[in-house]
Amino acid sequence: MHGTFKPNSAEIDPAILYFGTPVVLIGTTNEDDSYNLAPMSSAWWLGWRCMLGLARSSKTTENLIRTRECVLNLPSANLVNSVDRLARTTGSDPVPAGKLWRGYRHEKHKFEISGLTAAPGSTVCAPRALECPVQLEAKVVNVHGVATDDDILRGNLVAIEVRITRVHADLEIMMEGHINRIDPDKWRPLIMSFQEFYGLTPRKLQRSELAQIPESQYRPPGWKPAA
Repeated sequence: MHGTFKPNSAEIDPAILYFGTPVVLIGTTNEDDSYNLAPMSSAWWLGWRCMLGLARSSKTTENLIRTRECVLNLPSANLVNSVDRLARTTGSDPVPAGKLWRGYRHEKHKFEISGLTAAPGSTVCAPRALECPVQLEAKVVNVHGVATDDDILRGNLVAIEVRITRVHADLEIMMEGHINRIDPDKWRPLIMSFQEFYGLTPRKLQRSELAQIPESQYRPPGWKPAA
């Protein structure tokens, strides 16, 4: 029949389902007050809340649960080399078995090997990575078990809900004439898709109907961020 769509697909069984999300460098504080910095991309935002999907055995998870705070540093695409230097490193000593199997090594000095500059937050003690155009200070609200119905994965994964307490943004990515708006035409986040690095296209694809809603209307009436 004319115009009938013929699907060209197959049922597959991929090992991972990372279709593409922004890279986040999570800054946390170790027991000895030194800094840890860990790249991840299992994060999503809703308002001023963020969910972080992490392995229970990671040093970042341990630090988050102990200190109840972090900084979510968002690197731009031009920081890809700094991010990649952190790949297959962990602050955990000894290295967890799963990471050891994948070729990870223990690394204490994450900021030094990444070439990024650490500075404490203003509402948290966790570290900001100053070269990242966006730095989100945050405090832990809840820790949720993931895959609790799975006999193999149960106890290995967590989803950590954090509340953003302070936003730092580079002036170069701000929208002209708006003191509180990041310009999506200027913000070029580093994206990870199926373990490979990507960036966004130079400009938007087309007009967005949702973009016709003033951004301020997403802020609840009377709402203010809590430190």
